[in-house]
Amino acid sequence: MTSPRIALIHATPLAVPAINDAFKRIWPEALCQNLLDDTLSQDLALEGQLTPAMVQRFMDLSHYTLRAGCEAILFTCSAFGAAIEAVAKVSGVPTLKPNEAMFEQALALTVEGKTLRVGLIATFNPSIDSMSLELRDLATKRGVNIELYTVFIPNAMQDLANGNAQLHHDLIAQGAASLPTCDVILLAQFSMAAAQPTVCTKLLPLKTPVLSSPDCAVTALRAVIAK
Repeated sequence: MTSPRIALIHATPLAVPAINDAFKRIWPEALCQNLLDDTLSQDLALEGQLTPAMVQRFMDLSHYTLRAGCEAILFTCSAFGAAIEAVAKVSGVPTLKPNEAMFEQALALTVEGKTLRVGLIATFNPSIDSMSLELRDLATKRGVNIELYTVFIPNAMQDLANGNAQLHHDLIAQGAASLPTCDVILLAQFSMAAAQPTVCTKLLPLKTPVLSSPDCAVTALRAVIAK
């Protein structure tokens, strides 16, 4: 537990700074091994669906990290839930989807007898369908009734890639403000984490909780390894 080696598998370079920053703040003792296949997101966007070949690539990436001695795997790519589930079945080590810890934290906000209104914001469109399905499935397992509202922010991811971080943050904040009144708002991708303060400021009068994946994921993974 002193310095566990944790595999971080990415499908976009934009996710790398956010999760490494979270580890430095929350679990600095962990040794992070970053593995990036930056064509996965491109291929998913082109294909329009997850293919068996993509699932095999996830398997290959995870096998590499296991051979390197990693004690857990955290995926940072939110649109590949089925592929991550396939890895988790055979990896033999704790294997976390990027958003499951954030979903758990959001569902914990429910009030008995009331429907939890959840806003989900994404800058990568394929994340909407896969994350909506995962969240609804988890809500059913937890016995929580939810109303889910989603919004896709086009161009924001490219703005971030081009170095226009504040524009990226502002566009996400505008998307959050366009949602109906929610009990909690979720930022879909790891790359969106830095926009959280801007979104909170935009929603300050409502005091709506805004959750991002990296901090939730690192906290949850640390607890799993500590057991």
